[in-house]
Amino acid sequence: MSERPSWIRVKAPSREEAAGMASVRDTLRRHRLHTVCQGAVCPNAVECWGARTATFMILGDTCTRACRFCGVPTGDPGGVVDRDEPGRIAAAVVDLGLRYVVLTSVDRDDLADGGAGPFADTVDRIKEADPDILVEVLIPDFAGNSAALDRILATAADVIGHNLETVRRLTPGVRDRRAGYERSLGVLAHLRKRDSSRVLKSGLMLGLGEDRSEVVDALGDLREAGVDIVTIGQYLKPTASPSTVPVVRFASPEEFDEIAAEGRRIGFDAVVAGPLVRSSYHAAEAYRAARSSRRKDATDRSCCG
Repeated sequence: MSERPSWIRVKAPSREEAAGMASVRDTLRRHRLHTVCQGAVCPNAVECWGARTATFMILGDTCTRACRFCGVPTGDPGGVVDRDEPGRIAAAVVDLGLRYVVLTSVDRDDLADGGAGPFADTVDRIKEADPDILVEVLIPDFAGNSAALDRILATAADVIGHNLETVRRLTPGVRDRRAGYERSLGVLAHLRKRDSSRVLKSGLMLGLGEDRSEVVDALGDLREAGVDIVTIGQYLKPTASPSTVPVVRFASPEEFDEIAAEGRRIGFDAVVAGPLVRSSYHAAEAYRAARSSRRKDATDRSCCG
């Protein structure tokens, strides 16, 4: 693929912003923690940290799967879990003054519950520290284990997310063979069936070779599964991973706007779309939009029922 277009480039942080980021990194280092904002060299880190939002990667940095869009190392973690991690994350969240926290992880097929227990423990510890902190979990599929999914539902997580990643046709060539388009839709549908009030979220990447009609079909499938919020961003090949798939094309900002409009027409409560959008970008705003939409729907039913 040719050089990245101008709309993909990110301006360097100001001196004040750089100092603020350094302070955040110091706190994370003190608590022996890692954020996706750092690991993925996220272009939105300054903006998100300024809005008191951060995404923590739990359960280590070795994934048991090998999706071809991801640069995370693949291997066998051997069932090792850091039992103190939930408490350290809760302490760091308080120290940093965060008001919206996203928790995500690698796939952990080496664990019987896929890592659902540590996810739940981390949510619980954060909510114990401050019930008003909003917590979003971006979970793997837990191999379709319904008990693991129900363990997540038993927490006070405000948003539960699971990414579809790409369109149906491209899934077998892009995602690990243990993942799948139907499995991801099944995970989301299970969550919706068990809890009609929880805010559900998913995400798609553009630039892998999909066409517009396939994206619209995927959005329709997500809405049918009960998803409230969808994020749509540009796939960027991890620079340190030669085995990952190449970028087929760069979608323009105008195309993202058009797809976002289609998503709103389909019925999503919030659509966050753009070349630099990642799963947690504008997460707090999207959550509030979804809750506001639900309150309006409830009011409309009350008035018209």
